[in-house]
Amino acid sequence: MARRFAVTRAVALPAIGGALLSILGWPASARAQVRCPVPEAGSPALHDVEPARRLAWIDGHLSRVEKNARLWTFGWGGGIAAAGLGSLAAVPFVARESRVDWYTGAVSAGVGVAAFVIAPPALLHDAPALRADIARRRSDTDAADTDVCPLLAAAEARLVRDARDEERQGRWYVHVGNLVFNAGLGLFLGLGYQHWSAGVVNALAGAAVGEAIIFTRPTATIGDLGDYLRGAP
Repeated sequence: MARRFAVTRAVALPAIGGALLSILGWPASARAQVRCPVPEAGSPALHDVEPARRLAWIDGHLSRVEKNARLWTFGWGGGIAAAGLGSLAAVPFVARESRVDWYTGAVSAGVGVAAFVIAPPALLHDAPALRADIARRRSDTDAADTDVCPLLAAAEARLVRDARDEERQGRWYVHVGNLVFNAGLGLFLGLGYQHWSAGVVNALAGAAVGEAIIFTRPTATIGDLGDYLRGAP
């Protein structure tokens, strides 16, 4: 008799609990503990973190770093553009034989601005795109009950891409490219026009600004990726 009662209770209690949850309006997704795959280099501890928490962690960190990346991009880009325009504005007021020096400075500034326009930090695209995806999911009642794992996987891919982009912008060949380009401008003025003093000034100033841009680039996403893979969320 006691055994029959225990069996009946074991069957009835989960059914009653499920019915109560349905009556209270709890969705089925809230009752089931969803787990999403972990990136290949991720810690096993990351698998035990709720997908929504992992997604919110990535979104928060990308949004935070995005502010610094935007300030870095528009700060340096705007400053270089202003310097280039200043060089062009000075041309009518300098001797004719010296104008090539100022034109060369303007060209150097133009190349610097073009670099920001052509290859801005990937984060400036990925962070807003992720926020848009999350907002779209929240506003779409049909998507709210779907599996969150594809969205999380896309967010993780963006985190990896942004970290690699930040790392790539500081590699040795970026420094070499900066030095070679500015040395070329100096040789252009020196060998082409015998303006060695202006050539040296242009080369050193351009190289210094280029190195400052490289060394002040945002790098926080590199550390964020490492923390995430270790299970920080």
